[in-house]
Amino acid sequence: MSSADPEHDPTSSDVADRERAEKERKAKEDAEQAQLPYKWTQTIRDVDVTIPVPGTLRGRDLDVVLTKTKLKVAIKGQEPIIEGDLARSVILDECSWTLETTSHPPGKEVAVHLDKMNQVEWWPHVVTSAPKIDVSKITPESSKLSDLDGETRAMVEKMMYDQRQKEMGGPSSDEQRKMDMLKKFQAEHPEMDFSNAQIG
Repeated sequence: MSSADPEHDPTSSDVADRERAEKERKAKEDAEQAQLPYKWTQTIRDVDVTIPVPGTLRGRDLDVVLTKTKLKVAIKGQEPIIEGDLARSVILDECSWTLETTSHPPGKEVAVHLDKMNQVEWWPHVVTSAPKIDVSKITPESSKLSDLDGETRAMVEKMMYDQRQKEMGGPSSDEQRKMDMLKKFQAEHPEMDFSNAQIG
């Protein structure tokens, strides 16, 4: 059973090439994200954006516009630091922004919290004008997954599984489930002939 198929066995140079390409992609993505005038993180449910601003600013010096589909943060009279259409819609009542003092380096930052409307989807960027990240490479921390309720968690795990299977050319969880159901049915009904059964 364990005889290796040379056709499908990735050679070590293939793996090295893939790893190198992945490192280069990640380095490019990190560099693009590092050049943005803000930092952002996300969970499957929300997005947090932090924007460093001079420590002398007060809330009234800022021009912040937050709608279901747009975000703008600017210091009054200056070019916006971030402005554009959000990657996806947000639940406006759950979104907020605050001006916070930071300890290192001493200064302030605008913290914007966005609650995603669709809470089973990763965002490739905050605003559509910014460079994208490759969402297929996101692996949520397992502690975050355990925060989700059972149904959402199962859906996220299925999405992640399907994404990995797609990359490896394997069956998706739905296809796997059909095959497993057929196998189980065959086991329960050995008298039936499944040799010509079509699956799909």
